[in-house]
Amino acid sequence: MFYRETGQFKTSYAADMAIFPIRQDRIALWAVLAFAFIGVPLLASFQVWPFGGEYMLRAILIPFLILSLAAIGLNILTGYCGQLSLGSGAFMAIGAYSAYKFSTGVHIPLEIFSISIPPLPMLPSILLGALMSCLVGILFGIPSLRIKGLYLAVATLAAQFFFDWVFSRVKWFTNYTPSGSVAAPELNFFGFVVNSPVERYLLCLVFVTLFALMAKNLVRGSIGRQWMAIRDMDIAAELMGIRPLYAKLTAFAVSSFVMGVAGALWAFVYLGAWEPLAFNIDRSFQILFMVIIGGLGSILGSFLGAAFILILPILLDQVPQALGVPLTVETVSHLVFIVTGALICWLLIVEPHGFARLWSTAKEKLRLWPYPY
Repeated sequence: MFYRETGQFKTSYAADMAIFPIRQDRIALWAVLAFAFIGVPLLASFQVWPFGGEYMLRAILIPFLILSLAAIGLNILTGYCGQLSLGSGAFMAIGAYSAYKFSTGVHIPLEIFSISIPPLPMLPSILLGALMSCLVGILFGIPSLRIKGLYLAVATLAAQFFFDWVFSRVKWFTNYTPSGSVAAPELNFFGFVVNSPVERYLLCLVFVTLFALMAKNLVRGSIGRQWMAIRDMDIAAELMGIRPLYAKLTAFAVSSFVMGVAGALWAFVYLGAWEPLAFNIDRSFQILFMVIIGGLGSILGSFLGAAFILILPILLDQVPQALGVPLTVETVSHLVFIVTGALICWLLIVEPHGFARLWSTAKEKLRLWPYPY
């Protein structure tokens, strides 16, 4: 079979420990990246269906990439380290509002003196906003040293409600706008202004590719093994010499940083103008469902889960119209919720480990085909 690795000999330790040791996986990865970086922009430029026009890029591909990045961040914390979190929307909001403040200038008036930071370029603003999210994630990760499971989820849920209140009530974060909504500044990266849907798509793709590669290398290294040891049995991990304080707080830090970048991209690139409701509790549950459906402890599962949650409702909404079924908008919206929920329940019953496990099983079958498995 074409997926078998017979004859692919490893001549060094580095080759044996490569991210993709099988040649077929490397070819498939490069093909997907080539299509994503070159094929999709070309098809969009030539108006080739379904990638032509702005709808596919603005409504599907850009939010898919950003939500996949947020799912990677949560998967690091929940999937690899085993720390349940319901505050993903809050960490995304911190990244978005902090990046907005850094890009428009920070002024903190104090009684004795005031602190003023001039407006920063877009890339440092996004990274500093993610750093603020990282610091807050470490702060709210401290309770994980004493509590776990649903109790930890409640602690992170408190962060979600707290920052929903902060960003809606404290006008300093929105530069005192009367409506409370925020308009994103110009996407200027070192003199290059990102305006068109193709440019915004490529910008998100670059961020997602770099952070997915970073996350993949982290979970394969020493810190990743510490996360997984804490996830599997924290007491045994501590007896082996792993420090729970270091492992859990680094998981919260890396996860919050990635979700902060995703929040800034969601606000600046996808929405353009937003209000606190853009990062409410529904966003946190949406990202958590992506991780569970895609597969806990899998970078690929983050992409698969985001595709399922985001694209399936759009397809279910368009199918009745394509078939000419006379259904009202309200009926179609209810059917989307019913069918999506039923499919999620069916998937979790059939394969609790998500789409990533199904993909892994399919590859094992390809290796042994045509022999029985």
